[in-house]
Amino acid sequence: MDKVTKTEDEWREQLTREQYHVTRQSGTERAFTGEYWDTKTKGTYRCICCELPLFTSDAKFDSGCGWPSFFQPTEGFHITEHEDTSFGMRRVEVRCRRCDAHLGHVFPDGPPPTGLRYCINSASIDLVPEADEPDASTDEA
Repeated sequence: MDKVTKTEDEWREQLTREQYHVTRQSGTERAFTGEYWDTKTKGTYRCICCELPLFTSDAKFDSGCGWPSFFQPTEGFHITEHEDTSFGMRRVEVRCRRCDAHLGHVFPDGPPPTGLRYCINSASIDLVPEADEPDASTDEA
C-alpha cells in the first residue's frame, strides 16, 4: 500500500479545523457531537484524509459511548494499533495505515463476534452511503 504523506500546510488546507485537530494532532471530539455517532445509514466509512475504507455499517453498533463504534475494521489491514499512554491512561490507539491519521481507540468491551469496540471520531471518517459506492447495483426504470 502506497503511503500518503503531505506537509502540515497541505493537511490544514484539505481538512476542517476539527478534522485536522483529531487526525493530525490526535485530538478527540466531544461525545455525542460527531456526525456519525448515531447514524444508521448503510455504507462504508473511509478515512477523511486519504479515503481508505476503514469500517462498514454492518460492523457498527450502538455502544452508548457517544462516538461511532464498530466491532471490526474492514478486511485488508487498513488500520494500525499503537499503545497510547497519554493522560495517565493505558489505551490502544487506532490509526489509518495509509496516511497515519488518528482515528480513535479500540477497547476489549465490544459485542460478539470480536469482543472489540473500535471507538472512532466522526471527524476522522467520511461515510460513503451504499447507494453511492462504485460497485453498488442500481435499479433502472
